[in-house]
Amino acid sequence: MPKIIVFLGPSLDGDSAEKILAAEYRPPAKRGDLITAAREGAAIIGLIDGVFHQESAVAHREILAALKAGIRVIGSSSMGALRAAEMDTLGMVGIGEVYRMYKSGELIADDEVALVFDPVSGMSLSEPLINIRFTLRQALHDGIIDAAAHDALLASAKSLFYPKRTYRAIVSGSGVKVDAATRGRFLAWVETHACDQKRTDAIAALEYIHRFAGESGEG
Repeated sequence: MPKIIVFLGPSLDGDSAEKILAAEYRPPAKRGDLITAAREGAAIIGLIDGVFHQESAVAHREILAALKAGIRVIGSSSMGALRAAEMDTLGMVGIGEVYRMYKSGELIADDEVALVFDPVSGMSLSEPLINIRFTLRQALHDGIIDAAAHDALLASAKSLFYPKRTYRAIVSGSGVKVDAATRGRFLAWVETHACDQKRTDAIAALEYIHRFAGESGEG
């Protein structure tokens, strides 16, 4: 059976991933990892999570080399979405809303999807800005916050360095622009209603690979 290699980290837990797609799962990709995957015989590479600042990120040239070698490269959710938006005209496949937003120019900065996580457990220790955007949008829709509080909380999130983005830090950073009652209501609501678009997109990518592998006889 042709090899499927997926680079996955905090966007989706391994148990959930394996229930969707039988593949070889590797930690978030750093520079050179796709070259290694290609050399080891990968027929399909799923790039979901990748490193940003702690090590050198996945290079465009290694994705291009994999594509030229006939490997199907799918990007989604995090680093994969960012690279797919830059390289879909060369054959990389982008999946999900985060990819679409980068492609359209609605998102520009890398730190929209960046976070810090425990390297042992894979647990996220901060919130990526893209998830915060979707959560605030949903809170506005649900009447938990008004438009002014939405804008103040988003501005607070943007002002924080990405490792420090937590909902409590965001609320604290909004200052007097958000009243105490709204702060408390939002923090209580977010405990069970926070949106995780990166997870949603990661699932969509794995489902796409599962379908593609089946249709092409590669899985």
